[in-house]
Amino acid sequence: MQFLQTEYLGNTLQAWLLASGAAVLVFIGTWIVALGGLKRLARAAGRTGNRWDDVIGAALESSKKLAFLIAAVFLSAGMLDLPDRVVSIMRSVAVVAVLIQGGLWLSAGLTAWLAVRRELSTQDEASTLMTMSVIGIAVRIALWSMILLLALDNMGVDVTALVAGLGVGGIAVALAAQSILGDLFASLSIVLDKPFTLGDFLNVDGFLGSVEEIGLKTTRVRSLSGEQVVFSNTDLLNSRIRNYGRMFQRRVVLSLGVTYQTPRSELESIPGIAREAIEQHGEKVRFDRSHMAAYGDSAIMFESVYYVLDPNYNIHMDIQQAILLALHEAFEQRGIEFAYPTQTVFLATEGAATESA
Repeated sequence: MQFLQTEYLGNTLQAWLLASGAAVLVFIGTWIVALGGLKRLARAAGRTGNRWDDVIGAALESSKKLAFLIAAVFLSAGMLDLPDRVVSIMRSVAVVAVLIQGGLWLSAGLTAWLAVRRELSTQDEASTLMTMSVIGIAVRIALWSMILLLALDNMGVDVTALVAGLGVGGIAVALAAQSILGDLFASLSIVLDKPFTLGDFLNVDGFLGSVEEIGLKTTRVRSLSGEQVVFSNTDLLNSRIRNYGRMFQRRVVLSLGVTYQTPRSELESIPGIAREAIEQHGEKVRFDRSHMAAYGDSAIMFESVYYVLDPNYNIHMDIQQAILLALHEAFEQRGIEFAYPTQTVFLATEGAATESA
């Protein structure tokens, strides 16, 4: 076979055929390995509850035949005697292809992982949805920026000046948009630290409402009167937030005042009356204490403390109303009078004053 020894571009036809065959075998072998791994992961995903096989499977699904082919051609080119310039170009193309394929794997894996996290978080922490989206966008930007810089550096471009320019430009942009960036980082702090989540009822500087949306710059709260109140994320974190959504019980202080004409025996019975009125609600409340607290200007003051073991405000008001009505009924039966602000004025005539003197 003399024709196999015919030279083309400095290599015999036999060398070209061997290199081509090696390239085909490497391409087919690596592609079969990738598809086989994907199928095994798909079967494993149906049998186990582990989500990592789903993430790896999603990453493998982003495999591109062109990247495998370029890598196979470059590897088989080592069997040929090629000019240094051609080898350098092929190496650059192969490295860029590998970088892009690696970026596709990482990006697809990240997307699948975020989807899993999003699916799990919808049941317990709805605010994590926004966090996952923001983190995903930021990581993808950083990933592809790094791949771009590596590809340019591999192609012989001096990226030092480019990186320095991007750094200076980034500082300028950060200074110009520091309020926006401040709100962006504040939103990440909110969803990562979770001082509140979607649906929580908040009291922020006297504004009451339920959290409707946690955005990149603002958080929107639906107030009790119906309007939407918009808070800057930075201002919101700098405020004192009372989160009623995290309340698991409600402490109630009940103050009563009776007249000074109330007999001492009745005064002694009032704490017991209050305790009976509170404890009749069973497991819904927990009685803490009831005492005669002070001599007021126009009343003898009693203070009772109890806990409503349900954070629902309507339940708290229903129980409080029932307790107050029970106290009113008990006081009526015993003839105990509630006090109200009064003043008694004592007048003395001039003669009486002289006589008493």
